[in-house]
Amino acid sequence: MNEDKFPGHKFLPYILITPSIAVIIIFLIGPFIQSVYTSFFVSTTFGTNTIFVGLRNYIRLFSSPDYLNSAVVTFKFAAFVIIVGLSIALAIAQLLNQKIRGVGFYQVALIWTYAISPTIAGVIWASMFAPSTGLIPYIISKISGGYTLNWMTNGQLALFIVAAAATWKMLGYNIIFFLAGLQNVPDEFLEAAQIDGANPWKSFWRITFPLLSPTTSFLLFVNMLYAFFQVFGLIDIMTHGGPGNATEILVYKLYRDGFIHLNTGSASAQSFIIFFVISVVAIIQLRIVTRKAIYSR
Repeated sequence: MNEDKFPGHKFLPYILITPSIAVIIIFLIGPFIQSVYTSFFVSTTFGTNTIFVGLRNYIRLFSSPDYLNSAVVTFKFAAFVIIVGLSIALAIAQLLNQKIRGVGFYQVALIWTYAISPTIAGVIWASMFAPSTGLIPYIISKISGGYTLNWMTNGQLALFIVAAAATWKMLGYNIIFFLAGLQNVPDEFLEAAQIDGANPWKSFWRITFPLLSPTTSFLLFVNMLYAFFQVFGLIDIMTHGGPGNATEILVYKLYRDGFIHLNTGSASAQSFIIFFVISVVAIIQLRIVTRKAIYSR
């Protein structure tokens, strides 16, 4: 640290950052180390006895059909949330960036979804799609002449609806950042492209979208974290991981193994695997996606 900014107080900078470092160590680094340590053990139901088993918890996970199914479900879920969610958010942000009447109302109306908690979002979507009382099944029944939409017995449909709910929940957040990025695109670039004869579609892909690359890179990472970690409440309210584990993503399986079945060794191993996967993907993104981002304006 630059001590010239704190003349006569050599240790003041270190004292000021101590609370932040303490919080990181106590609530992040400490639990992470404990989780890694626990992943090499198996314990009795109430934790009265532990046995060192080495990598057995990891080997069992990668040979377990249920865990591999959860991994596949998670990547399907995350791909939908990231690709579909960012595409829709960018399209809506592009529309909101136009000079239209009542644009302020539309901006607020579309952004408010992010203010809702995942639990409330789960209640809303579960109520809309309830087979016997939901609005959506009722409309489909009337249109199709009596067909009953029961997504609680259809695994693929349940995964699609849960992914759609998660995408809707994150939509407002993505729109905010895309809209801010679009408003920072220099008008002279677009005007020059128009003078050169470029149509709006070509101007968007050749000028606007490349200039949005820092925003897109940031939202890719944030939405990945959201899809892996922050949809627990949504899934717990809507499906409890069913039907038939069709919506049991990795973080929900970790919860069930650790807090319901009390298999702390397996749950700790799962948490480390998720951390490792997210870290690898983040490094790849930082090295590839961020390197190609255009930051100049």
